Amino acid sequence: MKMVLSQRQREELNKAIADYLCSNGYMEALEAFKMEADMPGDIERKYAGLLEKKWTSVIRLQKKVMELEVKLNEAEREYIAGAPTRDKRSPNEWIPRPPEKYCLSGHRAPVTKVVLHPLYSVMISSSEDATIKVWDYETGDYEKTLKGHTDSVQDIAFDHTGKFLVSCSADMSIKLWDFSSYECVKTMHGHDHNVSSVTFMPSGDFILSSSRDKTIKMWEVTTGYCVKTFTGHREWVRMVRVNSDGSLIASCSNDQTVRVWLTATKECKAELREHDHVVECIAWCDSNSHNNINEAVATDNNRKGNYQGPFLISGSRDKTIKVWDVSVGLCLFTLVGHDNWVRGLVVHPGGKFILSASDDKTIRVWDIKNKRCQKTIDAHTHFCTSLDMHRNAPYVVSGSVDQTIKVWECR
Repeated sequence: MKMVLSQRQREELNKAIADYLCSNGYMEALEAFKMEADMPGDIERKYAGLLEKKWTSVIRLQKKVMELEVKLNEAEREYIAGAPTRDKRSPNEWIPRPPEKYCLSGHRAPVTKVVLHPLYSVMISSSEDATIKVWDYETGDYEKTLKGHTDSVQDIAFDHTGKFLVSCSADMSIKLWDFSSYECVKTMHGHDHNVSSVTFMPSGDFILSSSRDKTIKMWEVTTGYCVKTFTGHREWVRMVRVNSDGSLIASCSNDQTVRVWLTATKECKAELREHDHVVECIAWCDSNSHNNINEAVATDNNRKGNYQGPFLISGSRDKTIKVWDVSVGLCLFTLVGHDNWVRGLVVHPGGKFILSASDDKTIRVWDIKNKRCQKTIDAHTHFCTSLDMHRNAPYVVSGSVDQTIKVWECR
């Protein structure tokens, strides 16, 4: 292949060659070359040793280029893997990495909730289109639609075995589904307004629900009867969640409070007030996050972090996330960063992070110990309404008003 040199470059190369021939004493070759190359007169000083200089610098640059290519390959691999220590990372450190693995569409209205199955590689989504859909999050396949509600499905939850699914709706009903046959086995009526949240008690024998009628109800699974009603909130109760041993129930409301109730007696043990807008979501913290929470508190010079918990987190329309010690009724610290309502919260199974979904269309990962946002993912084209993280598999799922569900791989 003939290299294309400009007239000037050709002349300079010729002079450099002539200098090389001259300085090495190849006089006959030099004369012949000067004649053929039509080069009159003496060679200027500036061409002295130029060919050797260029020659060695090309080799040096070649080496440099190869080194940079190796580095670039490493950097690309690292970027794809999501972290320099990808292979050394324990599941405790896994966090979702963009871009999403799947973007699933099929709902005809905003997605209200996404929940991962505790055992199978499936997840469920509920929507304002009154349906619940089942998806395989490993393959991205759509599996099934559960129909029965006549209005927006507001919340869904599995029992700890994954055999039963409970759903609640703006149609004021709660439905229990057998997840092996996808049949609706019970419908519970008793709330007199939109039912916004449902969850199973850890035993699986009872279901808790919260409603716009300002109450929280407990239902017996076998009979479908309402066995308890908790009253005290002054407005719509947005979410209800139970702690790991079933002794405490937390709820949050449009009345801007979070309440903690004793399951056994229906007594309101604490009323937590510090948010200055509707509190949308809550989550209990496992014991493995306790040290991180106390370390976060200890960074405030004025207090020592030796809180015993139990700890609860809350997300609000005031755009903040608050971490509470329920036993003393104290807000320990506040995470600030979202630019809109906080709609969904999950405590990372490893206890180091909190994940949040927001109407600012992002998912954020918060480092508890350092009280800072470690990662922001631009997740959806519209409000993010919900998210869930798998206890053992490296997956996070999110749902949005944009009618899609996204599956994010963690590493």
